[in-house]
Amino acid sequence: MNNTSQFESAMRRALELALLGPTYGGNPQVGAVILDKDLNVLAEGWHRGAGTNHAEVDALSKLNVIPEGAIAVVTLEPCNHTGRTGPCSQALIKAGIKTVVYGASDPGVASANGAKTLADAGVTVIGGLLADEVEKQQRVWLTAMRKQRPFISLKWAQTLDGRTSASDGTSKWISGPESRAHVHKLRSEIDAILVGTSTVLIDDPELTARKPDGGLYEHQPLRVVLGKSELDDSKRVFNTDAKTLQIKTHDLNELLETLWAQDVRHLLVEGGAKVMTSFIAEGLFDEILVYQAPQLIGGTGLAVGDLGLSTMQSAIELEFTEVISLGKDIFIRSQKKG
Repeated sequence: MNNTSQFESAMRRALELALLGPTYGGNPQVGAVILDKDLNVLAEGWHRGAGTNHAEVDALSKLNVIPEGAIAVVTLEPCNHTGRTGPCSQALIKAGIKTVVYGASDPGVASANGAKTLADAGVTVIGGLLADEVEKQQRVWLTAMRKQRPFISLKWAQTLDGRTSASDGTSKWISGPESRAHVHKLRSEIDAILVGTSTVLIDDPELTARKPDGGLYEHQPLRVVLGKSELDDSKRVFNTDAKTLQIKTHDLNELLETLWAQDVRHLLVEGGAKVMTSFIAEGLFDEILVYQAPQLIGGTGLAVGDLGLSTMQSAIELEFTEVISLGKDIFIRSQKKG
């Protein structure tokens, strides 16, 4: 059992299964594969969202008999707490699983240490298999758990000269239809989307996730409006297509604590410039998403204001992690370097 390479194909299958689960809802995407002692696949499972069976239990539920020496290969360390469902560590022990192989350790405050529980019960535990691949795939949830705040994506569309609006305040449409479709798909995969009250007053955005045909995606993110300005109920952000929460504070940590308590694990910040500048200045972001359009407009409509950084030596260093073409535009995903 010391040669972990024998389990890699099962782990890669578990990673594929994990992607079948939702990216929103407060819980991680997890996949599991149950093998017999000869490494034949007996059952597969994945987590379908909050309140449903976790991946390990889902896989075990498909077996009437679990043979002696069965092995569980799971992308995330089996959980060790009772929430809306029971602890997976105990379910594996009760099922008679003799070996558990997992990818990434569970950083959750309440759910961690499943590996220790399994080992204390005499189960052979092998951790860290394809850990880098698991970390990359589940970076949003793992980062949120480690930082105990939502994973924060900052997003804007800009012209080639870095402007997000014209001098008259208009910003429709800087990006093309392919970029806008990409944004709406992204919205359908997150927990919450945020703008400031100024953006609501000026642009009157709806902040829903819509398909190219105009229909609503099944999942709609919580719409969050940040700021103390009073807003008219007629604003589109208050329509019935999704839930909306106005948080009347200028304290970003208070904001994030409020969202964390509501199981928001991935927050997409869409504007405006004052809000973007505040998040960046306080170091409260994990990635930046930019839709770059081949236009020039000039003026003062910048995505980010003064950060108080006066020299190149004090610049915030980022690294590109994804660059793709979307119609006439370029989409760039970047994260903090290191």
